[in-house]
Amino acid sequence: MSELKTDTRLWSSKARNLSPYVPGEQPQHDNLCKLNTNENPFPPSPKVGEAIAKILEQQADDLRLYPAPESDDLRAALAQLYDLDVNQVFVGNGSDEVLALVFASFFMKERPVLAPDISYSFYPVYAQTFGVELVQIALEEDFSIDPDTYRQPCSGIIIANPNAPTGLLLSLADIRKLASEHSNAVVVIDEAYIDFAHIKDGNSDAQVSAVSLINDCDNILVTQTFSKSRSLAGLRVGMAFGNPSLIEALTRMKNSFNSYPLDKLAQVGATASVLDIDYFEKTRQQVIDLRQSLTAELTVLDYEVLPSHANFVFVRPKDGNASAVASALREQGIIVRHFDKPRIADYLRITVGTAEQNQRLIDALKELHIDTGVTAG
Repeated sequence: MSELKTDTRLWSSKARNLSPYVPGEQPQHDNLCKLNTNENPFPPSPKVGEAIAKILEQQADDLRLYPAPESDDLRAALAQLYDLDVNQVFVGNGSDEVLALVFASFFMKERPVLAPDISYSFYPVYAQTFGVELVQIALEEDFSIDPDTYRQPCSGIIIANPNAPTGLLLSLADIRKLASEHSNAVVVIDEAYIDFAHIKDGNSDAQVSAVSLINDCDNILVTQTFSKSRSLAGLRVGMAFGNPSLIEALTRMKNSFNSYPLDKLAQVGATASVLDIDYFEKTRQQVIDLRQSLTAELTVLDYEVLPSHANFVFVRPKDGNASAVASALREQGIIVRHFDKPRIADYLRITVGTAEQNQRLIDALKELHIDTGVTAG
């Protein structure tokens, strides 16, 4: 049977001209080692399942009712966690929905929005969807962000921090500088991976989240997600933190689009995750430790590894043949992410897995390196 051609005659011009975001591959194979979409290798807090089960067992009849439109309990838990007022917290159906509302609420203006040229590939899609001009600012040769290159008129700035796919971290001092120099623009810091950032200041961990800046800088908006550090990609919960006027704008836009973005199960599950601080800290540290050991193993194999503050590493084979390495790993059931794009085509993004998954990867790379010469170009 010949393939049917898509009939687009009833489509709007907007739908016809969009170039949608392509999510990471979700293959279904036996014995798959899936290290391509930055999912957490550990399960969520057991209290998440307990909270959802309680709803299903004791309050299932309530599912016929709409959920709390503003997710009050979840927002209150997040506000307490970050020592904020509840009117500084917004939640949505995954950070992707939150980011879409950000573009609609703050960036649909005459001036462009600025973003790094190598970053989350959904940003250009949002810009196209909402008719926003996006100016991409080139990263430095070492893939770092120089705030001085953002000195131009704009309606906003959006930066993933740690950046994806590089894993590099922009300092709070640089974020504060951007906010100060663009006082009439919204500076959005997309912190999907911030919980894996780890900087020591003496004997204690230094503050790395820009949430600590929002009371001083009224134009900083921080977005986060439950998908990574809280192992809840399947629940689709994201949040934003900022001054009340920014949160009000997001709420107005949300209520003009989808006034009930989080269902009851997502709300109670996410709230349970926030309240289980001990489990969160334990698994977060495990991922950090596994990242450090994986980095060391890859370095021994002559892979260039960027200093990551995320739950993935961005690596370059010695001779740059990343595509061949990705293909060879796939044949062994190990899936990593290769971006066939300028400047990063020689790199692979590898999610930090369990100790067993990481070892399987290293063993496969050793075999490729020694036996097949695939990394020799």
